[in-house]
Amino acid sequence: MSSSIATLYSIFVTVFVYLLSLRLSKKYPSPFTTPVFFSTVAVILILLASHVPYKEYLPAKGLMTYFLGPATVALAVPLYKNKAILLHYSMPVLGGMLSGSVLTVGIALILAKVFRLSNYIFASLAVKSITVPVASEVAKIIGGNQVLVAGFVMITGMLGAMFGLKLLTWAKIDDPISRGLALGTISHGIGTGEAVKEGDLQGAVSGVAMGLTAILTSFILPWFF
Repeated sequence: MSSSIATLYSIFVTVFVYLLSLRLSKKYPSPFTTPVFFSTVAVILILLASHVPYKEYLPAKGLMTYFLGPATVALAVPLYKNKAILLHYSMPVLGGMLSGSVLTVGIALILAKVFRLSNYIFASLAVKSITVPVASEVAKIIGGNQVLVAGFVMITGMLGAMFGLKLLTWAKIDDPISRGLALGTISHGIGTGEAVKEGDLQGAVSGVAMGLTAILTSFILPWFF
């Protein structure tokens, strides 16, 4: 398969599977039909079945991730619409982000102690709740492994998107600010995508939490290590 055909094929497969996952998630709501999970598994299986290696998929990935910039900027729309509410609850939101940032590092430390993980695995696990670009840079400072960092961050975001809102509902947490704050703090951009689907306010809070948590954690972790 030529490179241009492989690129077009990869884009078509990714977009088609994502659109299919949106329909499935509406018709059969389940953690396993969550678009980010279903799409990831389905695309991997299709590429394996059609013998398209990751190297041939990379150009398509580059084109599609280019649009992450505009998509991230679009999160400013619900933020702007709800700026008065966010300012009103600024102190509880900051407190929630700080406690969430400390807690996620604490959980990584507990796991490292219980399973006797090496320092570089612990360092890679500690950045699991911040977005990949920031996590990669922080990992370089504290001695994490770049490949493990990407994997831990993606898995954390995916689990947050799949089970986050359902766990919050099960715990009877129905306040939109609390729900958005939890998703943005723990499961970064992937969780924020799910928060936006639930409502503008949840999406706005989650977007703020995602950004500020990355900043807070990037200060906390180097000092901690």
